[in-house]
Formats: sequence, C-alpha cells, structure tokens
Amino acid sequence: MKLYEHQAKEIFSKYHIPVPEGSLITKAGDAMGVAERLGDVVIKAQVTVGGRGKAGGIAAASGPQDAKKAAERILGMSIKGLPVKKVLIEQYRKPQKEIYLGITIDRKARRPIIMASMEGGVDIEEIARSSPEKIIRMHIHPLTGIHDYQARALASLLDRDNSVPILDVIKKLYRVFNDYDCVLAEINPLALTAQEEQGIVALDAKMVIDDNALFRQEAAEEESGSLEDMAKKSGMSYVGLDGDIGCIVNGAGLAMATLDMIKEYGGEPADFMDVRAGANEEQIRTALRIVSSNMNVKSIIVNIFGGLTKCDEVARGIVDVISEIRVPLVVRLAGTNEQEGRKMLEKYGTTIVSSTEEAAMEVVKFGDSHR
Repeated sequence: MKLYEHQAKEIFSKYHIPVPEGSLITKAGDAMGVAERLGDVVIKAQVTVGGRGKAGGIAAASGPQDAKKAAERILGMSIKGLPVKKVLIEQYRKPQKEIYLGITIDRKARRPIIMASMEGGVDIEEIARSSPEKIIRMHIHPLTGIHDYQARALASLLDRDNSVPILDVIKKLYRVFNDYDCVLAEINPLALTAQEEQGIVALDAKMVIDDNALFRQEAAEEESGSLEDMAKKSGMSYVGLDGDIGCIVNGAGLAMATLDMIKEYGGEPADFMDVRAGANEEQIRTALRIVSSNMNVKSIIVNIFGGLTKCDEVARGIVDVISEIRVPLVVRLAGTNEQEGRKMLEKYGTTIVSSTEEAAMEVVKFGDSHR
C-alpha cells in the first residue's frame, strides 16, 4: 500500500528524521494562513502516483495570495487519473546539495538493499539506466539489520563533511523500513541546507507497505484513495499506465496479451486491470467505475474469457453501469454463457467483437477518434 507523502513524513517525524514544517489542507483559502505563518512555501499535490512535478502538481509560492492561487490550481487537477483532493504546504528550504536515499527489497538476494546516490532530486530509475556507476548499493542482513560500519561507510561516500547527520538518517530510515513492514522507504531528495535553516532535511518522502502486513500497521488505516487500493479491496488488480485506453480483463496472461495487441495497433493502455478468474457482476461494475474514473481514458476494452467467470454475469455488470460510462466501450466475451451475455449487450448499442485482435483494433480506433 502506497502512503501519501504527508503520511510518510508524519512517520519520519516520529523517528526524528528532519522534515520541513508544513500543514495539510483541503481548501485553497486555508493556504493563506499557512503561508502567513511559514513565509515562502511549496504547495504539493497529495496523490499516490509519481510525476507530480512534471504534471504541475508542485509549485513554489511567495506570500499568502500566491499560495492561495497555487493551491486553487493544484486542488482542481487530476494527475494520472487521480483527482487532487488535498495539498501539503511546506516551508521552502533551499537545498545546497541533494542526495537520493532509499531502501527496498532485493528479491534475488532475498534481503533489503540500500540504494543511494549523490544525485538526488531526479528520476533515480533514469540514473540507474544511464549511469549505474552513480548508484551505491548495499545489502542488509534481514536478521542482524544494518551494521554501524555499513551506515558509516555509506554516509562517508555520500558526503564526508556531513557524514554524521547522514549516518543518523540512514539508521533511522532503516528502522522505519523494518518497523512498518515496508517494501520501499525512500527520501528523494535528502537535502543539505544552510545550517541556520535546518541543516539536513527530507524534502520528499515515499513509503510502500507490504500488503500482507496491513493488518498490523496503523499507518495504513487512512484510505489512500488510489485506484490500486480501490481495486484491491474488491479482490482485483489495477496498475496505472500512461496511455488513454482502459483495459478490463480476467487473468494476467490475457491482460498482457491484450495490452500487447493494443500497442501493436498503435494504442497506449491506460491501465492493467485484472478482475481475475470467477469475477462476479459486482466486481465488473466496480472495475468499470475504477477504469472510467481515470480522466485520461478515451475508450475502454472489456476482454473476458468465460471459464469460472460467466459471460452473462459480466454483461449484467456492464449493463448496470453503462449509463455512467462517458467513453466508447468495446466488449469481447468468449466461453461460459457467451451467447446470453452478448444478447444482453446488443440491446445497449455496445460494440461487441469476437476476438482479442478485433477488440484491440476497434478500441484503438475509438481512442483515436476522441483525441
């Protein structure tokens, strides 16, 4: 489960990892009071997807009026299909140096790994691809935890002159990672600022908690509101992508084949939505609502192979919400009760096809026609 930035920073604060002073707001007018108290501020959209800065979801403001205008703009945004319902307003801290620091799981090595770089504040995946030598990697034994000598060595490599406060953050971040059953705990950037301001500070924070440990994590109690979590609650899998064609499929293999076919015909999938084998009417309704709530989606494909999943149940789920769907819908049903399902949908003018290839062709055409 992905936590919001403000949730992760609240946890960091409990572990005495320095974070900027700030307030969470849901109304643009409240930004003025926060800016009056903090001075120059940064307004940050609170969504559980990356790319906020590139999408315009982060803005600096000088003074209460600027802060209000920025908050109004960001609160009205949708980032990768997620509406921005709250923003974090923080005191602006000018970084003199930015460091990347993250802990995740190395599944091949079967243990946690610390990754760090002296080039923080940028896309770490791009650095790993283009300049892998700039990424420092250090494995942690899952039973003994991080050793002092490991943390000291890493801190010294990152910045010898400021190794003491960096060492402190490394050890505390690992405690957060371990205590909260994380699959990712990340600071990007960990900034060195003027000493009279705050010294070292986590300007951003990201935490992803292992879904299997949610039952014992109070931090996961707040609903993140992400489409992934909405799908998970209904026993389905959703992964957001950057395209404009919504995909609803049963089975990961069929989902991958459908996405590949869409790409083959020049389309770009907006998601990977697997309703899984045995999906019922209610799950189909939920899946359509989740996928269609992404404002980037211009057409939707429903590709179902009826084994445990019954095609007539799928059709009933579609019919129940078809009036809510604002974009063209292409449906391919095959297998159990296929004919019954097709007959139901024919009454509603839905585009019904017989193969995955035909479905991909049609949905790409619809997407192109709405650009």
